[in-house]
Order: sequence, then structure tokens, then C-alpha cells
Amino acid sequence: MLNLIWLKSLITVIELHSFQAAANQLGLAQPTITQHIQKLEEMLRVPLIKRVRSGCQPTEHALRLMPYAESMLRIQQRALQAVQQPSLKLGASSNIGIYLLQPYLRQYLQDKTVESDPLDLLIDSNPNVAEKLENAEIDMALMEWWSPKAGFDSQIWKTEPLVLITPNDHPLAKLPSISKAMLAGLNLIGGEQGSGTGRLLKAYLQDFQQMPTVTMQLGSTEAVKQAVRAGLGISLVFASAVRDEVKHGSLAAIPVEDNALTKSIQLVWRQHPTVQYKRPDFVDYLLQGNP
Repeated sequence: MLNLIWLKSLITVIELHSFQAAANQLGLAQPTITQHIQKLEEMLRVPLIKRVRSGCQPTEHALRLMPYAESMLRIQQRALQAVQQPSLKLGASSNIGIYLLQPYLRQYLQDKTVESDPLDLLIDSNPNVAEKLENAEIDMALMEWWSPKAGFDSQIWKTEPLVLITPNDHPLAKLPSISKAMLAGLNLIGGEQGSGTGRLLKAYLQDFQQMPTVTMQLGSTEAVKQAVRAGLGISLVFASAVRDEVKHGSLAAIPVEDNALTKSIQLVWRQHPTVQYKRPDFVDYLLQGNP
């Protein structure tokens, strides 16, 4: 079993590049820090720290271990907090957290009549939110794409239409809708990776040999909107993500024919083995509908 105290010593040595500085920060004697590193190295049978002129540097083995060590320490902190200072942590993928969730969260906090655990919100990419949920760093999540896993319950929270966004002077801007055939032949600016839009398009256009070409991968819907506004291309986004831009006339949003291209937003929470367990109030609140 990996000892969390040893891992904390390793992380601190790597961060401060010094055994003595790590000992000072952790309030331990330097020989104790050295012993922790040696015990880890003996257990793993690999060297973890190398001494160079500039100080202590991690080996390749230590660099591979670091993300897991940091995750284990975060989980320990969450476990202690769950007992001593209970709170609920909600994760949301970027588009959901930025464009859809905020009114529900505000209304929930205003409507609370019974004292309950504090609710914290974390917004990140879809893959990172899924990882944090699996690692018990968050308690529930709203995601654009979720692959069912043992130990979790999930339900569709709402369905969000995707629209094609263009500059107002683009040839497609005045169309009432975009057909499948037209969509299959377009060049699109890509947004956040891991959001499931690519899978959705592949399923929607499965009867076509051609698929849209992704010309850039900008990482966020905000970056995509700026690029489209600047005339660098067109893209598919949540309809709610461009509501303000369409209202003020800075972008055009063209629906997909028959509103056939939609994304089901998944609400996911951790199962509990005991019958007495009650799922988080905020899960029930979201599933009730409008704020």
C-alpha cells in the first residue's frame, strides 16, 4: 500500500527541489523526509529523486507517479472534509456550466428552505469532470457525454439543440435550416475536445460517406464564437451558447433541419450501497424541471 505521508514528502521535495526545504515546510526532520523517499523507492523498486547541482530533481519514474500521488492526497482531503465539513461538489462540463446551469443554481440557492450541506461548483472539460467524478473529487456532474459505469446512476437532465453559427454576412446565414447533406460537406471550427459532438455527428450522418471537416480545434465555445465573429469559419454549438449574440445581431444561428441534431445532457451521481442513502437534494431539484 502506498503511504500517503511518504507521497506528501515526495511531492514536497519535488516542488521545493530540496530535502531540507521540504522538511521545514512539513515540520519534520530532514532524515525523516529522506527515510520516506527511501521507503517509497524500496517499495516501488525504482529511483525517484536524483541530486544535481540545481537541487533535487524527479526521475522519470517520479514524474509518472506524481499525478496519482496528487490525486490520492486530494481524495484523502475530500474524505476528511466529507466527515468533518460536509459539502456537495457539483461538476459541469464547460458549455453546461457557463451557458445552462447558472439560473438553476441561483434559483436553488434562493429557494432552499431547509439547512443543507454547502454546494460547490467546478467547471472543467468533459473528460476532466468525468475523471474527477470517478475519483470521488466531486459528488455529481452534468456532462455532454457520459459512458455508463458501475457505481453511478445517470439520467437525462435536458436536451439541447445544436445550431450552425456563422457571421451575419455568410452565404448560409439567411437559410431557414441546414440539411444533412449540406452539413456533411461543411468545414467547421472545432471547440472543446471530449464533449461528444464528434460522436453525435458520426451517428447523425451515418448514411453519408462524407463527414464535416474540422479546420481548427479551439478548445472552448467562447473561442469558437470569437473566431466565427472574426470571419475565420463556422461551427456547431449549443443554441443557448449564442442566445445573446443572436439577439444583438453579432452572429447568425441556423438550426439543423427538423431540429434533428440535439445533445442529451446527462446528470450523473454516485450510487450508495445502503438503503438509507438519500441522493443529493440538488439532483432532485434539477430533475424537477425549470428553475
